[in-house]
Amino acid sequence: MAQAVDRRKAEKKEELVEKLVHINRVAKTVKGGRNMSFAAIVVVGDQKGRVGYGTGKATEVPDAIAKATNEAKKNMVRIPLREGRTLHHDIAGRFGAGKVFLRTAPAGTGVIAGGPLRAIFEVLGVQDVVAKSLGSNNPYNMIKATFNALEAINSPRMVAAKRGKKVGDIVSRRENSSNAKVEEA
Repeated sequence: MAQAVDRRKAEKKEELVEKLVHINRVAKTVKGGRNMSFAAIVVVGDQKGRVGYGTGKATEVPDAIAKATNEAKKNMVRIPLREGRTLHHDIAGRFGAGKVFLRTAPAGTGVIAGGPLRAIFEVLGVQDVVAKSLGSNNPYNMIKATFNALEAINSPRMVAAKRGKKVGDIVSRRENSSNAKVEEA
């Protein structure tokens, strides 16, 4: 029985996709000279709506990556996706001087994003999204701004639960209001 549980845990860990986003060589000046170390930032996801990021610092690159990966696995969050391929709505995120705008996209668009944002969307499992980064191009700030935006996304189910309504009422209203605008024009 215990072996079956261990096997399931091992299979679960194998499903995670890891992406190294950035490695930074850091030097600390001390009395005898400089101490070199490496800082790494890693994004981990299951390509089904769960994603996390982590940072690690060590004297060797593989150790820094291992630390960052472990932290990323601990900090995973679930993000609601529409049809399992894109975001539910457009949203902006901000952290420090880093700003990102994330937009939903029709099927077949692909991931139009650069650098750290692309890594996040690939491990998250998003196939169609348009993202724009403004302000800081520091990968740490960009990732934190992206997570700030992703965590603020509301699915129709979440909105319906907050308002005490049915999902059909909220979704149909949105479609009816967009159809009404088309008819008026």
